[in-house]
Amino acid sequence: MTQGRARGLLIGATLLASWLGMQLVHEMGHVLGAWLTGGQVERVVFHPLTISRTDLAHNPNPLVVVWAGPIMGVLIPLALWGLMAALRLRGSFLARFFAGFCLVANGLYIGVGAFGPIGDAGDMLAAGSAPWHLWLFGMATVPLGFWLWHGQGPRFGLGPRPEAIAPGPVWTATALALTLVAVGLLMGGH
Repeated sequence: MTQGRARGLLIGATLLASWLGMQLVHEMGHVLGAWLTGGQVERVVFHPLTISRTDLAHNPNPLVVVWAGPIMGVLIPLALWGLMAALRLRGSFLARFFAGFCLVANGLYIGVGAFGPIGDAGDMLAAGSAPWHLWLFGMATVPLGFWLWHGQGPRFGLGPRPEAIAPGPVWTATALALTLVAVGLLMGGH
């Protein structure tokens, strides 16, 4: 495979896996929050062609459950990257990108959502969070996400001094993206 094709596949697969993975860990946070507070999960909607959501049949603590999504949605990827970096695994730059993606996506979703209360941001405000809580979350996570992304371009074959792209990370990112698409198709979108 040429470096150009490897770069395209690595970037495309990493973006797809990051988008789907971000939604999955975010929803895992809601599920965990529900379980820890005695809630009952009715269904988790996760499909490649929809925006994910977690529906609850019983939710005794909506504030904990709604915040658990974005909080775990950033902590799980950060822990994954931290573990991979500590073990000095070759593909840890993929986990670093994913962690940055989750920080930026969750931070923007919650921080900007406070201005037009939609989705989780609307639920947070309805459950008693002040708008500044949501802004603070966004102001803490988005810059950290950009910091994690900073300087990673060469690992993806970009910039004035791109690194050679090894096949391992390309196939890892592709396998993760395809696996997440398959999981989403199996789980369904309704």
